Amino acid sequence: MNLEKMLFVVGNSRSGTTMMGRILGNHRDVFTFGELHFFGQLWSPAHSLDLNESDAIELASKLLCVQRIGYRKQGDTQKYKEDAKKLCADFVEYPISPTDLFSIFLQYEANLNGKSIPCDQTPRNAFYIDEILNVYPQAKIINMIRDPRDVLLSQKRKWKRRFLGGSDLPLLESLRDWVNYHPITISRIWHTAVKTSDQFTAHDRVHTVYFEQLLDSPEKTVEDLCKFADIEYTPSMLQVPQVGSSVDADKPTRTGINPNRAGSWRANNLPGGKLNSSEIYINQQLNKDLMKKHNYKSVRIRPNIFCLLLDIITFPIKMMLAFLCNLDRIKNIRETIRRRL
Repeated sequence: MNLEKMLFVVGNSRSGTTMMGRILGNHRDVFTFGELHFFGQLWSPAHSLDLNESDAIELASKLLCVQRIGYRKQGDTQKYKEDAKKLCADFVEYPISPTDLFSIFLQYEANLNGKSIPCDQTPRNAFYIDEILNVYPQAKIINMIRDPRDVLLSQKRKWKRRFLGGSDLPLLESLRDWVNYHPITISRIWHTAVKTSDQFTAHDRVHTVYFEQLLDSPEKTVEDLCKFADIEYTPSMLQVPQVGSSVDADKPTRTGINPNRAGSWRANNLPGGKLNSSEIYINQQLNKDLMKKHNYKSVRIRPNIFCLLLDIITFPIKMMLAFLCNLDRIKNIRETIRRRL
């Protein structure tokens, strides 16, 4: 099973990767997956041994479960054992590398859905651009970048998704989102993700899209993207449901690109809170060089000293809690810390 094209949408979490995945998924040839988190969670360069039949079926079961149930929901991989056995029996020769099995899985699922081009839209893959380019010569990468203050606000409010339309999200996931948030951590991860992707700006198989540019000029932005991906642009690609925001309630019956999604961090009347002066100050201080490089203008702001001290004091506590809450999502601890922080 040979893939002629593969698309990967990457970028810091809450940077528009899901929206871009939906846009591409509206193309007649492209099947967009949910967040698969193969790189970093199911496989890492430090664990690259070839798989025997039993291990391949186990990995295929996990991938099928993540895709069909959802990354953030609890699923029993054993329910997908028979499908995994069929996939492996029909298309796999042993031994096989995990990355080869992943590409077979992508093609298998895309074909099942009547499409020929698989699109993985896992944000975390921004930390694995080099591996993707080296392992998959047919892959093209769309890298999403968004104002770090809007990313910070979205991450701060992410735990509220359960009450803004994501009602099927397990309560444990909302708790995990709350634990994961800290302005220092989120700001640092944005910095690392953007700095990593900047190394590939001139690569002919990497195309950068700014979230704000997508909102301001959706037709031109997606037309340019289609030229890069070598697929035909159609206006229907822009008719995506307005769901998934951490700021507004879902509007699944309303389609199209909502131009008001940019600059939310400036709003003073957000229900449920906004960024405080300390959060904005921390974010800008940690990211000022990259913000300038990517034309995000800093604002003059004097942080509330009490809030700033509180953020500094709580940082190691929040870091430790986040680490413990996410152990089950890390294949190699040392590698994950090095790549993300």
